[in-house]
Amino acid sequence: MPSSSYRILDHVPSFSRILCLSSFLRLALIIYSEWHDAHSVVKYTDVDYRVFGDAARFALHPSPGNQAQGPLASYFSIGSPYTRATYRYTPLLAVLLAPNEWLHPSFGKLLFAACDIIAGLLMYELLVTSILPSTTRTPFYTQVEKAGAKPDLGKDEDRSTQRLATLLTSLHLLNPLVFTISTRGSSESVLSLFVLATLYYALKNRWDVSAVLLGLSTHWKIYPFIYGVSCIGVIGSQGVGSSTWNGFFQTVVNRRTVRFGLISAMTFVALGLVMYALWGQPFLEETYLYHLTRLDHRHNFSPYFYLVYLTYPTAASAPEAAVWKRLLRSPLTSFMPQMMLALGSGLLFGRRRENLVFAWFVQTFVFVVFNKVCTSQYFLWYTLFLPLLVPRLSMTNRRALSLGAVWIGTQALWLGEAYKLEFLGQNVFFGLWVRGLVYVVGNCWVLAGIMNAYSC
Repeated sequence: MPSSSYRILDHVPSFSRILCLSSFLRLALIIYSEWHDAHSVVKYTDVDYRVFGDAARFALHPSPGNQAQGPLASYFSIGSPYTRATYRYTPLLAVLLAPNEWLHPSFGKLLFAACDIIAGLLMYELLVTSILPSTTRTPFYTQVEKAGAKPDLGKDEDRSTQRLATLLTSLHLLNPLVFTISTRGSSESVLSLFVLATLYYALKNRWDVSAVLLGLSTHWKIYPFIYGVSCIGVIGSQGVGSSTWNGFFQTVVNRRTVRFGLISAMTFVALGLVMYALWGQPFLEETYLYHLTRLDHRHNFSPYFYLVYLTYPTAASAPEAAVWKRLLRSPLTSFMPQMMLALGSGLLFGRRRENLVFAWFVQTFVFVVFNKVCTSQYFLWYTLFLPLLVPRLSMTNRRALSLGAVWIGTQALWLGEAYKLEFLGQNVFFGLWVRGLVYVVGNCWVLAGIMNAYSC
């Protein structure tokens, strides 16, 4: 990138100002959402937030038709959040939003916005203490240095590093997708904070804490378990230098990796047992089993949606569908290639702690692109790592713009066709699926460009 592009660092405000601006922006949007929802038919608040609020209400106010069903539920006067149809999350989310009943209905939005801010603090800390100091020899940092953004001495050097960290953290804190989703009432920011905290302690070499947080993240939503593979690769590679198959086995299975796996698994199991003890079988079915067998025939970015739509069982369907139909809508059809890519990339790139951000980004990217259900909300799962990854990317401005244009353009192409289906009622399912395939190919090209630009 031309060095002139980094002169913006001279005008970057302090991190505290960015933090205050981000907090004010989120608070203003939450206040605006109250006014907007009261005066408009089309609500600003996400429909899922109302589901969360209803679930918290059901959990707090048991009734004859609303009782927790766990073995220990009789010892507590609690209801079941799963009385609310379509609530398919951990009961911890409903518990966290209990103050919606005690204090104010917007408490949850404030909580989600606060998670955004805390995630920004973790990003900034990682950039200043771990990531930027280790990128002094990458092309990115060399160009910043040539631009005069990294003077040679003491306090000036620290100040320039802080400016660069502030600019990169702003990609998260001032990202419209991020602050819009959290202020509308999506809980994704809570999971993002858990995942980022897991990464924070992993990069700090505090693997026991990281293992606990990985177990918590996986309890909250199942997909973060994929990060365990790259963590095990990094832990096992410490002190192992052999490139033979025996050396590879020792990398994956040794005292340190077994310890990490056990702590993480025990955290996940312990949380699950507590939830099951209180809320019983509905907890397992709605939080985990539903997502394994879910068939979503509604339009989304996934390349599998049209196959599910064509083979979706209806009242007029034959009692026993043909084998090919069952195969097309089987979760294994999407699960196998998705897991091979996500877990394989974790094993491939999870070798050094310095590369953990890159490994998690690639793992999450392929997981989202090849997931059987994919919506815009899922993009936050991998864009979370971009501010931490950018310092190790080396590409021209033109190349960066082309990658961004393809990423946005493929989504716009799909959304244009989805509008015809959603709002005009036109039968464009096949055309929408073709655009979904274009989205997959385009995103794979973007990922390849990022991987090619990465400097180890």
